[in-house]
Amino acid sequence: MLLPETIFRKLLSVERRRSERSGRRFILMLMHTQNLLDAEDGILGGITQVLSVTIRETDLQGWYKQGWVIGTICTEIAAGDMPSILQTLYSKVTAAMRDNLTGEQMNAIHLSFHVFPDERHIEEGGAPVDTQLYSDLKPEGHASRLCWELKRAIDIVGSASALLALSPLLLVIAALIKLTSEGPILFRQRRMGKYGARFTLLKFRSMHFKNDMKIHQDFVRQLILANQDQKQAGGNNDVYKIQNDPRVTPIGRFMRRTSLDELPQFFNVLRGEMSLVGPRPPIPYEVEAYGTWHTRRYLESKPGITGLWQVEGRSRTNFDEMVRLDLKYTKKWSLWLDIKILLRTPGAVFRGDGAY
Repeated sequence: MLLPETIFRKLLSVERRRSERSGRRFILMLMHTQNLLDAEDGILGGITQVLSVTIRETDLQGWYKQGWVIGTICTEIAAGDMPSILQTLYSKVTAAMRDNLTGEQMNAIHLSFHVFPDERHIEEGGAPVDTQLYSDLKPEGHASRLCWELKRAIDIVGSASALLALSPLLLVIAALIKLTSEGPILFRQRRMGKYGARFTLLKFRSMHFKNDMKIHQDFVRQLILANQDQKQAGGNNDVYKIQNDPRVTPIGRFMRRTSLDELPQFFNVLRGEMSLVGPRPPIPYEVEAYGTWHTRRYLESKPGITGLWQVEGRSRTNFDEMVRLDLKYTKKWSLWLDIKILLRTPGAVFRGDGAY
């Protein structure tokens, strides 16, 4: 009995969240049948027989892609060497296939295995996250796709209009940076976008050139790993922002206070790497200190210039609360929510709450 695609993908989403909290791994095994099910009658019975003798009673099986790809969620995988576990599972499945299918049928079937959580994407330079585990986050149906297409259209029109309208201000800021400190006008930094894809984020340079980045690395790691009930990093709860940072230039301090250093990110929005609204894109070295559930803030949404955290909490909130606001945004996302956040952003910038 194979679960329908919609139910199976929902259970896959639930299993991801359960794994985040329990720390226990699970394996998603996908059996790609190509066009075999359409070409041969009765083949589905042979495939389900293969699954029945290889999976446990607690494992879940259903259509990952209706009529095309059969999925099996192998839950609660014990600690151990994952390559060895995957090899054992592969051997069991292929042995059962030899007993129940013909050689031609076996050759038409492709097996793939996907492990959650996969730590590879957390390490600097690691692979992007395995999107097969997040298929439920992709827009399904005409209405959903239309909403995301409208969001992208708003991003393009909004960022292009902002760059055009603010071009005189951009030139003034660029001149001030060049006149007051040595180094390039723009600061380029590798960030992590949706599903862990790397891109180069642009900002106006607010620090002295060739400064020690280890100051911020140590600060962020300590902030994430620290007990959120205790006073952190000199008695403040700032997320990413260090008060009285000696690396920041005088004009840079003003830009940070007014968020003018973020303006070049409209180019990132135009390129499709970011959105106008969404969670802030993390730096790879900070992700190394993340708990599994923290990673959802960049896996489930395209990063943005502004977001729910910026208008409701900004640097006054602790790290876990910032992540919860990002996840709340993802869960409740709508075009109207984006519009409300965009309308509230100028007020948050003008007040400068939590900006340093």
